[in-house]
Amino acid sequence: MSSRRNFLETFGAGSLTLAAVSNVGGSARAQQPPGAEILGAEGVKTSAKSAKVWKPISDRKIRVGIIGYGVCQFGAAFGFQDHPNVTITAVSDLFPDRCAGLAKACRCDKTYPSLEELVKDDSIEAVFIATDAPSHARHAIEALKHGKHVASAVPAVFGSLDEAHALYEAVKASGLTYMMFETSAFHEDLHAMRQAYRAGAFGKLVYTEGEYYHHSVEQIPSYREWRVGLPPQWYPTHATAYYVAVTGGSFTEVTCKAMPSVMKKFQPGANKYGNPFGTEIALLRTSEGGVARMGVSWDTFVPGSETGRIYGQRGFMTGLSYQGEEKSLPDLARPALPPEVASGGHGGSHGYLTDEFVSAILENRRPLVDVASALNMTVAGVVAHQSALQDGESLKIPQFA
Repeated sequence: MSSRRNFLETFGAGSLTLAAVSNVGGSARAQQPPGAEILGAEGVKTSAKSAKVWKPISDRKIRVGIIGYGVCQFGAAFGFQDHPNVTITAVSDLFPDRCAGLAKACRCDKTYPSLEELVKDDSIEAVFIATDAPSHARHAIEALKHGKHVASAVPAVFGSLDEAHALYEAVKASGLTYMMFETSAFHEDLHAMRQAYRAGAFGKLVYTEGEYYHHSVEQIPSYREWRVGLPPQWYPTHATAYYVAVTGGSFTEVTCKAMPSVMKKFQPGANKYGNPFGTEIALLRTSEGGVARMGVSWDTFVPGSETGRIYGQRGFMTGLSYQGEEKSLPDLARPALPPEVASGGHGGSHGYLTDEFVSAILENRRPLVDVASALNMTVAGVVAHQSALQDGESLKIPQFA
């Protein structure tokens, strides 16, 4: 159950015309979370919090359980323990030493040896699942069955269309809040793109690009070595968010070309996925009728990249710079955060994801990355890998609404 999350992050390239972005420098480097030395400084790159003033929507505290404290200690990285509307009721990790570390980081005394035990605690209202990627869907479904709202690390499902349908039905049947914590969704540039899109500043999107490039010659430790030979498009959401989290739409069909990796872990028989590819580049039809290119690569020699660009009928946006016909843009800045909650890593997205999940529960509304958006981001990659194995055959993608 322990999570070894891939933290690698480069925040949006492009001209910063909306707000200043603070890079991780000498003073910030000392604030890097454990595990950063494995994943590199880009893994915890952050940005400035919004200057807006946060106003509480409720004085209620949601009782939350946190599950997973792997190599990057992800369970404590999103600031649940600091949110004024949250009480950490209990924590869990399969490894006793990590469970104790998570309890200390979350300032919580109650621990459980597994998720399966934690979700039986009727005092817990919601859980954050930061476990290994292959277990996300199974763990989310188990928590939903026990009446818990669920926040999950990415991806929503791991290479399985059957799991996708099972998770969708479980959320639908439960009536509870489910949110996938896709960090790109609250990158400063993507949030600005979303606000401008909702205001009609782009019209329909004609072409979208997204990429998640993480060069990893050395094997990052992982529970049961789930990262060894990982098909790139099984972990697509840092890229696919640059369409789905901007528009709320989906991808309808895909053709994907791939390049075999030279790394040993991708050689025949070297991984349990039978996957030879270190790079997979997908060309997708969007639900608006446009086209998107979404690339995921473990081979590309860059320190790390999670970014994208959008091009519409009325304007386009790269980084935080909008150019187009719209002369009166709405407020593009990210919302306010509670003073106690840091913006955190992955482009300063962590705190915003937590606040969105908590607010959605308190307001009894759908969160930004609900189950439909989570699956539309994830499943496109699952089908893209199938296409890559068939040398780019065009395949239809299941739709979730």
